[in-house]
Formats: sequence, C-alpha cells, structure tokens
Amino acid sequence: MSFLNKIFGGSEDEKSAETFWKTITSEEDLNKAVEESFTKKVAIFKHSTRCFISKTVLKNFEKEVGNSDKEVSYYFLDLIAYRPISNKIAEDFGITHQSPQLIVLENGKAVKDASHQSISVNLI
Repeated sequence: MSFLNKIFGGSEDEKSAETFWKTITSEEDLNKAVEESFTKKVAIFKHSTRCFISKTVLKNFEKEVGNSDKEVSYYFLDLIAYRPISNKIAEDFGITHQSPQLIVLENGKAVKDASHQSISVNLI
C-alpha cells in the first residue's frame, strides 16, 4: 500500500479498476495508441496527479468504464510526469490542453474531447 493510500485510504476497487488502462509514457506509446485507433476507438485520459478534481473525475470515469461494454482501448497519461507527451498530444491533434481531459481517437484523428465534469463514457 502506498504512503498516500495509508493516509487517505485506498480500496481494492481502485486497483481492479485500473486493469483496463494502457499507459502512455513515451512517444512510442502514443504512436501505438494512434495506430490502434485505425482498428478501434481509442480514449486517452490525461490526468493531473496534483489535482483533486482530476482524481475525482478519474475515479468516476473508471466506474463508468467498469460498467460499459464498449469496444475501446483506454490509454492513461500522467501529464505531470510526462508533460512533453501531453504537449505533443495537444499540438498533434490541435486540441487545447486541459486537465483532466479525455480525447477520443478514430483513424488517427481526434474526433471528440472533453474536460472536467464533461468526461464520460458516453462521449466515446
């Protein structure tokens, strides 16, 4: 259990909910997500680990995904740790940076995006 989980509490639900994520930690990972978008929808969740709102939106989104049967690949980006990749996403797809943010890719292009409380599986 991490230090923060000891202080603020963690749950088994949090751990199991995270199993669907593919992480983006490099440009190569981003390229894989874009390539995959040619065969099925890809959702990229940009999360700020320093923001309580982002954490709340992430938890709510993970619950929605757990109850969804949509065929989507879900990618997670810690935008604090990987700021250059977050900037590249904004530049490559012509989307203003937000946090938290969900970007939906199809055929190599961003087709939808949302931030804060507008983030939902229904966007996909």
